[in-house]
Amino acid sequence: MVLASQLRPGTVLKIGEDLFKVLESAYHIGQGKMPGSVHAKLRNVIKGTFKELRFRPEERLDDTQLERQQMEYLFSDADSATFMNPQSYEQVSIPLESIGPATAFLQAEMEVPVELYEGQPVSIVFPEIVEVKVTTTAQPVHQQQDNTFKDATLENGMEILVPHFIKPGETVRIEVATRKYLDRVRADTKRF
Repeated sequence: MVLASQLRPGTVLKIGEDLFKVLESAYHIGQGKMPGSVHAKLRNVIKGTFKELRFRPEERLDDTQLERQQMEYLFSDADSATFMNPQSYEQVSIPLESIGPATAFLQAEMEVPVELYEGQPVSIVFPEIVEVKVTTTAQPVHQQQDNTFKDATLENGMEILVPHFIKPGETVRIEVATRKYLDRVRADTKRF
């Protein structure tokens, strides 16, 4: 059990039969006779839907832990993504709706932590920012137009907007949740 006033991002709550992961939590001070409350933005771990709830600060909530296991991504079909445990070769499927926007960035043989609840896979832990190579875009324009964008196709087939100075073959950082360009990865600062 955890007090609502102690909620932190990443905490997993069991509300009814559903599991929710806390994305944001903020305490709002009450006014007059209105007591304060804790506002929490939650994501359903299994369905991938979002919910916002209010709790009394002293309210006790049922929290739980998700087990994490490093697994290798194999493939996706119309409904789910399949992952394999590299030690036991056991394969598990996770619905695409519970993975969310990270689905577009999964690549064969990529290793990601898979979250399990009571031995059943429910979701994956994906980084908020990924590095992806640009495959096609218009030729770079080196003018004083840093605030204008052009279309670009990434190696995963996704189309995004990038600044005019980006050229094909360059690696860019993309925010997974919004699928927006953040910055260019320089050759000397590339992470492996």
